[in-house]
Amino acid sequence: MLKIGITGGIGSGKTTVCRVFETLGIPVFYADTVAKQIMVTDPILIQGVKDAFGSESYSDSGLLNNKHIAGIVFNQASALEKLNQLVHPAVFRAFDQWVAQVSPNAPYILKEAALLFESGSYQMCDRNVLVIAPLETKLQRVMQRDGVTEAQVKARMDKQLSDEEKAKMADMLVHNNETDSLIIQVMALHHQFLNTKP
Repeated sequence: MLKIGITGGIGSGKTTVCRVFETLGIPVFYADTVAKQIMVTDPILIQGVKDAFGSESYSDSGLLNNKHIAGIVFNQASALEKLNQLVHPAVFRAFDQWVAQVSPNAPYILKEAALLFESGSYQMCDRNVLVIAPLETKLQRVMQRDGVTEAQVKARMDKQLSDEEKAKMADMLVHNNETDSLIIQVMALHHQFLNTKP
């Protein structure tokens, strides 16, 4: 089955693009959502997090202690790297399980991930799509959506590769701005993928 990776920087609107694909009947794996779920369901990952960051990483009822983890990883780049090294393989395992359960009638599937290129998971996909938007548009979207300041959004952006760097690794671009039609762009990609062999 053809696997399409799809990503975009914070505020680019990659989830919106995925929703359009879903209306066409294309299954979408939301890696970031799954990552949050498996932090409390994948026993290998849970043990790895406890070993790396202490047993207080989880409450007695098994919930993730976000405050504890955030306090460590946001102050140490090496700790964030360690967390990513634990989470990414677990997400890869979850993706493989999901692909095995997806309807064989689906012509292709999408894997949506904020860190598609950073995690190396783009290499597991047959094609990779990058959703881009003007900086000002991205800033406004995130500030409105999350109720944060421009400085806070920029700090998050600094932790991701730039659109220019991602574009070098992407096979296709989707322009999510106020002028280019998303529907037309998605339909064009959809027809292209329908005629692409894995």
